[in-house]
Amino acid sequence: MEKDTDHHENFFDQSILDYKEGINHLKDKLPKMTQGYFDFTESCFEAGALDQKTKQLLALAISIYAQDEYCIIYHTKGAAEHQATEDEIMETVAVSAALGGGAAMAQGVTLTMDSYHHYTNNTH
Repeated sequence: MEKDTDHHENFFDQSILDYKEGINHLKDKLPKMTQGYFDFTESCFEAGALDQKTKQLLALAISIYAQDEYCIIYHTKGAAEHQATEDEIMETVAVSAALGGGAAMAQGVTLTMDSYHHYTNNTH
C-alpha cells in the first residue's frame, strides 16, 4: 500500500487521513465492492427530505452510540462544515447518550466536542 506522505499536525485530520489511506487500500483490492459502498453512502448524504446538516447529525449520533471514533471525527467535521452549532452538536450528544448510556456520553463530551471545536476554529 502506498502511504500518503502528507502528515497532519493534529489528531483529527490525521485520523481522517488514516481512514482514507485504509479505504483506498481496500479499493485497490476490492474496487467493485468499494465503489458500490461509496456510491451508496454518497447518495445517502445528499440533501433530500432531510438536509445535509441533519444527516450529518444523525450519523454523528449513531457513531457516538457505536463507539466509532473515526466516524465521530468524520461526521463532526461534516456537521461543522454544514454550519451545525455547538448547541446542535451537544443535543446530538445528549440524544445518543440517552440511548447509549455512559459510553456514549463519554465519547460525546470528549472526542465529539474536541473534534467540533477543532473544525469550527479551522474552517477550510
